[in-house]
Amino acid sequence: MQTVLSATVHGVEALPCAVEVDVTPGLPAIDVVGLAEASVREARVRVRGAIGHTGFGFPVGRIAVNLAPAHLKKDGTGFDLPIAVALLAAHGDIPARRLDNTLFFGELSLDGSVRPVRGALLAAEAARMAGCSVVVVAADNGAEAALVRGVTVRGVKHLRDVVGYLRGDDNAAPIAQPATSVVRASLPDLSEVRGQPLARRAIEIAAAGAHHILLVGGPGSGKTMIARRLPGILPPLLHDEAIEVTRIASVAGLNIGGGLVGQRPFRAPHHSTTSAGLVGGGAPIARPGELSLAHHGVLFLDELPEFNRQTLEMLREPLEGGEVALSRAAGVVVYPARALVVAAMNPCPCGMIGHPRLRCRCSGAEVARYQARVSGPLLDRIDLHVDVPAVDLATMADTSPGEASAVVAVRVAVARARQQERQGKVNAQLEPGELQRLVRLDTGGRALLVRAMERLGLSGRGYDRVRRVARTIADLDGHDEVGVAHVAEALQLRRRTDGGAIVGGSAASAPALS
Repeated sequence: MQTVLSATVHGVEALPCAVEVDVTPGLPAIDVVGLAEASVREARVRVRGAIGHTGFGFPVGRIAVNLAPAHLKKDGTGFDLPIAVALLAAHGDIPARRLDNTLFFGELSLDGSVRPVRGALLAAEAARMAGCSVVVVAADNGAEAALVRGVTVRGVKHLRDVVGYLRGDDNAAPIAQPATSVVRASLPDLSEVRGQPLARRAIEIAAAGAHHILLVGGPGSGKTMIARRLPGILPPLLHDEAIEVTRIASVAGLNIGGGLVGQRPFRAPHHSTTSAGLVGGGAPIARPGELSLAHHGVLFLDELPEFNRQTLEMLREPLEGGEVALSRAAGVVVYPARALVVAAMNPCPCGMIGHPRLRCRCSGAEVARYQARVSGPLLDRIDLHVDVPAVDLATMADTSPGEASAVVAVRVAVARARQQERQGKVNAQLEPGELQRLVRLDTGGRALLVRAMERLGLSGRGYDRVRRVARTIADLDGHDEVGVAHVAEALQLRRRTDGGAIVGGSAASAPALS
């Protein structure tokens, strides 16, 4: 029997997996066991073709391939390479002693080429966990896997390269290096936005404290334009954050041929996306959804009421906890999901309610049904509710540039630095107990918030969220204490009717609290 080490991906981590091959006399056949899914069982066809076209011998007899531990489901094509290596060692083409302390992970084509697979970064982390010193992956996975310190990554292009390396030729499998530089794509700039001072201020607050935001306005008011400029004012990813983002991209197969992901993700799924597509899921192995793919970045949900209501409701727990727990019969898969959610919607089906020049043709019942597509409990989890009115023609014709993203990004970075120094995380993640200790309201701010609770009917969650937003506004102003002006602005950015419906256009004036 011959054993080769590989890895199986489970959520955003990989676990070491032993590939055991046993050849016994009998009719030629290959059996793959160990809770192997279809893509793994199909490896027997790819491996036989790759070994045959490469010119090496294939063991004759009945071949049993066991993937241990057998209680974990195995999925993906990364087992092709370790199975082929184990068969070649069993046939005597590879010295078995060279397999010690080495993990193999890659897909084989029928001509013997080694193709990249999802999860190479996680496989390298599994190798380090198992005490392996060498990881052999496809050349296009090399830069990603080399991000893991403590292991040597060898990148190969063909099965012949693997055999050559295991026979002692180090040049056959060169050592892979992590990418030395990160190419940052050019992002749209806030200076291109005309008017909308309230919305500009709101996304600055959202960026500074990682607060979820809802933009409500008619067609052409600039909601999408503003949302797409939010990533440009967020601070760069920290190294640990970049590793987390890269790990998720690796699991999803979005980082093939790449190294460290250095830019905050921006995901904008279509409103026809399914629940599994938005929050994760699928069979037999649950995959990350758009919410997790936007981890440490921005998830933009345009035309919010057009999403399936049941799909939107699945956002409730992740928006609170920052992670998605997908329970399956084989176990629970947890994906991180700390994305800044930006939602946009019209105030009514035609979008013209409150428009200064155009008339809304929707009845009251139609407006109510349209706004009711988004539930009150979901809205309660969104910190900022902002009206984006139509821009007048004079403002549209103004060619003078507005404040640039780079200027706003400096203020956001300073505010986030204050939060990291004070509590080690952004304000949106503060727990109720931490709010009592860290959000110190002055006398006027405390009295205003009490009146707001009585007049506006804020829930306990809404009360905490107003305090978090007020804390962020104070950080942007450079104040240690949260004052009445900070609380007032936070309340203005959480305007809703008593029934939880969204207020749009000029009808959105805040109730007087004095």
